[in-house]
Amino acid sequence: MPSGQASAAYTNKTDEGFLGKTSNSEKAGGKTGVKPRSSPAPRAAGRPAAPARLQRARSVSLELADPVVGSEGAPAQAIPLARLGWREAVERTVTGMGYEVVDVERALRGLLRVTIDRVPGRVYPSGESEFVLVEDCEAVTRQLQYALEVDGVDYARLEVSSPGLDRPIRSAADYARFSGEEVSVTLKLPFQGRKVFKGLLGRGEAVAGQDGEQDTGWTLVFHDGKNEQVLAFTLDEVREARLVPVVNFKGRQGKAQGAAPEAAAPALDGGQGR
Repeated sequence: MPSGQASAAYTNKTDEGFLGKTSNSEKAGGKTGVKPRSSPAPRAAGRPAAPARLQRARSVSLELADPVVGSEGAPAQAIPLARLGWREAVERTVTGMGYEVVDVERALRGLLRVTIDRVPGRVYPSGESEFVLVEDCEAVTRQLQYALEVDGVDYARLEVSSPGLDRPIRSAADYARFSGEEVSVTLKLPFQGRKVFKGLLGRGEAVAGQDGEQDTGWTLVFHDGKNEQVLAFTLDEVREARLVPVVNFKGRQGKAQGAAPEAAAPALDGGQGR
């Protein structure tokens, strides 16, 4: 029960009980020798003043309500909790379930598209798999529908899907996770007349960043048609990076031959959200 309702019930109960006791005491005052009460001080016309004990009871009930005190010491209006934005609400819910948020975007006609991925080494109720399963998308969809309604996020349709074989790589944690994999890197500025490079991702030497701090450097080993070249870059120089799809479908880490192929989970449409 909210504090306001609890304090109101407490005050009403105190008023009724105290007034009943006062009436009995006044009736028995002349017979038992109880001293009569002194005359109240003059007051303005209007609602009768509450007895002192009743006023103290009401002050206790106000303390139970725990009001917010303003800068002048006077009670102020209670401050409601701020609701999260739609992106923060999605990230909090998905990461709380143990998944990684790869991408969140709003599309036409009220579509809210969420791309998730599994975290390596984590155990999931849907079973063991390197890729996101349909059961993972279903569980995240149900939880997101509830969380977005609580946070008041307006959307028409919710779509939860796996990142696919050409998964985007954005953060430093993504680069470290997929080091040794074949990736496609698109630079912001051309280098030797080109922006797009495909090769094996590796960790390079630390370099000075734009803010003066040391940034982790990365390398990309690729063939230019004649020789093997090494491209050194930082995350600030990258416009986009994605995994190169594995054609044999044997997994990102090169599973042993004969293993059953796995495919990424299709997008799961959560339907009408609000």
